[in-house]
Amino acid sequence: MSRQLLIMRHAKSDWGSGISSDFERPLNRRGSEDAPRMGRWMTTEGLEPDYILASPAQRARETVLAVCAELETDESDIHWEPRIYEASVDTLVELLEAVPAEVTRILMVGHNPGLEGVVQRLSGAGVPLSENGKGFTTANLAQLEIPMAGEMLGYQCARLIGVTRPSDLK
Repeated sequence: MSRQLLIMRHAKSDWGSGISSDFERPLNRRGSEDAPRMGRWMTTEGLEPDYILASPAQRARETVLAVCAELETDESDIHWEPRIYEASVDTLVELLEAVPAEVTRILMVGHNPGLEGVVQRLSGAGVPLSENGKGFTTANLAQLEIPMAGEMLGYQCARLIGVTRPSDLK
């Protein structure tokens, strides 16, 4: 048996917002459109998570809240995890291994390069490049099949089902 892991990078942020802290940087207009678009797609695909782990950084917070609004998931169901911000791949894997055993579909929302590193480590494959040659860009969602709880999330333990980009849904 296996369970599903959804890894989502935050949507496009606003570098020109005048915010001095990277942690507090909000989404820009495109990001504010892409996040709910991905949430609607997740709804149509039946990809409602049982457990949500998210970075509390503003851009990730706005992303996951927009996705959850489309999924009709309550904000109280989100596990805000400060360690996701600027996390190493090892830290992200440790957080995933600590998810309760009864969970069958996990959504993790955070930042690169850590998230792309998790996809690469678990699947043993790089993130497929988009048509314009880019990897795991903003608001991308990777779907992986991972071992059941209690098993280590080691190298190449998962199967990459696919990567969906907001541009795929226009």
